This record gives sequence, structure tokens and C-alpha cells, in this order.
Amino acid sequence: MASYILTRDQKGLFLTPSPYHFTVESHPAQLSYNLSFTTDYTVVREVVRSIVAKVDFSHRRVPDLEQVRGKEANIFSAIPRKFLPHLKNPCWYEEFFGNVTADPYGKNLYALYSKRFQAIYDHLRRAFPAHLHQHAGRQYRLRCLPFFYIIGQPKCGTTDLYDRLRLHPEVHFTTMKEPHWWTRKRFGIIRLSNGFHNPYPLNDYLDLFDQAANQIQDNLTSNSSKNHKKVDIIIGEASASTMWDNNAWVYFYDNGTEVEPPFLVQDFIHAVQPDARFIVMLRDPVERLYSDYLYFGMANKSVEDFHERVSESLHLFESCLAERSIRSCIYNTTLNNLMPVRLQVGLYVIYLLDWLSVFSREQILILRLEDHAANRKITMRRVFEFLQLGPLTLQKEADITKSPASNTRRPANRNLGPMLPITKEILQSFYEPFNQRLAQVLRDPAFLWT
Repeated sequence: MASYILTRDQKGLFLTPSPYHFTVESHPAQLSYNLSFTTDYTVVREVVRSIVAKVDFSHRRVPDLEQVRGKEANIFSAIPRKFLPHLKNPCWYEEFFGNVTADPYGKNLYALYSKRFQAIYDHLRRAFPAHLHQHAGRQYRLRCLPFFYIIGQPKCGTTDLYDRLRLHPEVHFTTMKEPHWWTRKRFGIIRLSNGFHNPYPLNDYLDLFDQAANQIQDNLTSNSSKNHKKVDIIIGEASASTMWDNNAWVYFYDNGTEVEPPFLVQDFIHAVQPDARFIVMLRDPVERLYSDYLYFGMANKSVEDFHERVSESLHLFESCLAERSIRSCIYNTTLNNLMPVRLQVGLYVIYLLDWLSVFSREQILILRLEDHAANRKITMRRVFEFLQLGPLTLQKEADITKSPASNTRRPANRNLGPMLPITKEILQSFYEPFNQRLAQVLRDPAFLWT
């Protein structure tokens, strides 16, 4: 097959990739040729066959713990290796050296850029002195991390799961659904196409858990100080980028010779919280991609435009595979910025295998959106059991499972109708080998989506 010239001139290439990375040439005069080229269905099918022939599921090289700790020393110097033993949620006491009359949240970047959270922090600010723990003439504040993370995937029902879990009396979440700290904000990324901003410090992220930490501390105070009772409140975090987004690696962890990320997000979470739990919601990757396209606010959306974007993305992906492995391509920041649709997000098994390289299978609950939509009661009971939550009254369970679905498709997007049959056929062929491997790993043919 002839090589495909990569020409799309998009934002996001604001830093020059190293010569070891997938490179892109920009020749505007060739753009019209390439766009017409991608409309040839026969050619696109051939591109998919070429991609499928190169699929491999090789294991990643896992860095050792000391390498991980050395790469982000600021994280590991602030978070202890052991948490309070009488709490279910991972928490610890951190000595407070500041002035109790000063604003502890005044410089928090999450609060700075959100009026909604400014109101929450106003409340936290007023409650701050009362929640300082006094011991031996020193003051301490309770700090917490999540007991569990909803890590993905986008447009797979994570918002609905989040909204239902928030109704459980033992579950608290961050003051915002998706902090994106592990994947983006700690690097100063708001949108990668807009370049880098000031990195969000670890303390800004930990502040997001203070509302829940105050509740945990109130429960501690109400229990006997002589006989600690296990406090069962747990905290969740629901950034749907956590499972797959490692786009920052090339700018922060690359030594100039790497073609795959030497460190992934899960390496750092595992080093901090080896016992953490994770929930993943998946759906048919073909439908996920179309929903993703419809969700983002581009003008002049159409099924024809979606097909064109899919075709161009497949050509780009195939060009990367001419030089790189599957894993190298799905973590390739340049490629991810260039593709008009996020094909890589639906390659679930690659990400899952990389998470299983550091966490056990028992720590990751994998759900299907299709099952959740068909019977939310069964899905939520699986989640409650996985999180070791206490029993609910029948009324409370009904409240959680019967409320309308969250974040459903907008009316204007529903009016667009389904994707073109040829687009669906092409995408099914593209995702098929990845779905087959996913079904093997999970020992569940439902993940074939056939």
C-alpha cells in the first residue's frame, strides 16, 4: 500500500516532537488530494486491513518503584506511605504551619477558575479552624485521597454512574466531578492544544477532598476517642481521562530515545495507593466514537463529516503503525492531536492491560454501559459490593436506580440519526481484534459487541 502523507494542520503541535517520535509534514497544497483520497471506501477498507494485520498485544516495560518515586519526588514527599489504620478511606494528618485566620484556599487554582467552587471554598474556609486537630501543642489537618476512582471511558456512562453513586450515604466525591489532576492539571494542561499553564500543585488537588475529609473527621470526633470505630465514608474521584490520557509524557518523561511512555499515570497512583480500587464503564467502541463526535461543539456536524473524519483518522493511524507499535501509536501525542476523531480511546484492551501491569484484576471493576442501561439495579449492586458499601433500604436503592439517566444525547444530535452504514462497517472491522482480546482477558463474550 502506498504511504499516506499526513497533512492536516491543526492546533496542538505547539512543541516540536523529538526525532524519535512520529512526525508530521504539513503541505497545504496536498490537503485536497488527501481529503478526496479518504472518501474512497475501498481504500479505507484496505487501510483497516493493514492496521489489523499489525495488531499486537505485547507487554509494556514496567518501571520499578524507586524510578517512579524519583520522577515525582514532590508527590511522595507529601503523601505518607501508610494511612490512618482505623479509616476505610486513605487519610492522614498533615501538620498545619499557617495562620488559621489566613485563607488556606486563596491560591487554589481550581477555585480561582471556577465561580461554583469559590462558593464551596467559602464554606470550607469558614469551617477550616474548627477542623484543625490539636495535639501536643501542634495543629494538624486531615488530608485524604480517594478510596476509588472512576477512570473511564469518555461517553460510556461515567456521569450517570457518578450521579447515582453520589446518592449513597457512605460515598462522597471531590468538589468537582473531573479534576483531571493525574493526567493534565499537574502538568499545567487545561487543553493540550492551548499549550501549558501553571501546574496545579498537589495541595490544590487534595483540597478537593476537604469537604469529604471534614465529614470523616466529624464522624471520628463523634466516636469514642478511646475505642475507634471504623468510619465507613469513602471518597471517589471520577476523571474519565485517567484510564487513557498520557499525552503529557512526551514533554515531561521523554529522554529523547523513548517511543513509548516510560511512565504511565497508573504507575504514580499505584506507588501512592497500591490498594486503590477502580471502576471502568465501557460501551461498544463504534458507538462511543460517534457519541464523542456528537458531544463536542463543532459546527456543521453530519454523518458525512463524521465518516470523513473517521477515514482521515484511520489513515493517520496506519501511517504511525508503519513506524511504531500499537502501544506507541495510541500514546503518541502528535498523532492524538492530529486525528479528527479519538479512535484511540476505544482501544480499551491496550489501556486495560497496561493498568493490569501494576494493579490486580480484583481491584478493577469493568462494566458495560449496555448492561447498565438495561438493568441499573444489577449494575449498581455490583458497584456497591465492589466498594464494600453497607446495605441500603429498599427506598434508597430505588432512589439511586430509578432516577433518569444523566448526560444523554442532546435533541439536536439525536436528530442527526445514526452514522452511515459504511462508516459503522469500517469501524467494526477496526475495533474487532481489540474487542476480541478484551473479551478473552475478561472472559466475557459480551465485550465482543457483536
